[in-house]
Amino acid sequence: MLRLPMNWSNEFPQCEMTSPRVLVLPDWQGGVPSHWPRRWVDVHGYTLVQQHDWQRPLRGDWLIQLEEAVLDAPGQVVLVAQGLGCALVAAWSAFSRHSAKVRAALLVSPLDVHLPALREILPSWSPAVPQHLPFQAMVVAHAAQLETNAVAPTLAAAWGAQCVPAPTDEPLTSTPCDWPWGHALLTELMKD
Repeated sequence: MLRLPMNWSNEFPQCEMTSPRVLVLPDWQGGVPSHWPRRWVDVHGYTLVQQHDWQRPLRGDWLIQLEEAVLDAPGQVVLVAQGLGCALVAAWSAFSRHSAKVRAALLVSPLDVHLPALREILPSWSPAVPQHLPFQAMVVAHAAQLETNAVAPTLAAAWGAQCVPAPTDEPLTSTPCDWPWGHALLTELMKD
């Protein structure tokens, strides 16, 4: 039987096989514990990126928290974001020197930070960053949302991301669930 030394990964780093760390970026106000982003953290062992203030989010503060989470990861990361978390991913990728650590991003129901009511509440988030993401990304929104609101396909195009319609019965926002359909998308995204 072949025995490898205990520090084999240091001697043969090309042989080390690690899965990317999944960083979960919930929506503004942090989401509820029974909703899919927090459930994925609990069920699948993903890492929740904590923010200092979920109620009054400042883009600069949220950027720092994401930067630290990416730097703390031992290897590549996959970002899973919802709502305002999607705007965070776009802003972070434009300013960080560490975006090469990101393998892919799943961006669910991106928030339109340009809406007048949101600009008043979230002034540091506007204007949004409309440039191509330097990694593979997928934007998910309900088919009904895609027909009535062009923000998801518009942002997907600006970010160079694929836009995928979720079935209308899939809970993307506040319904308590584990969202298996979305997790299957994430699994496929992580294979590429």
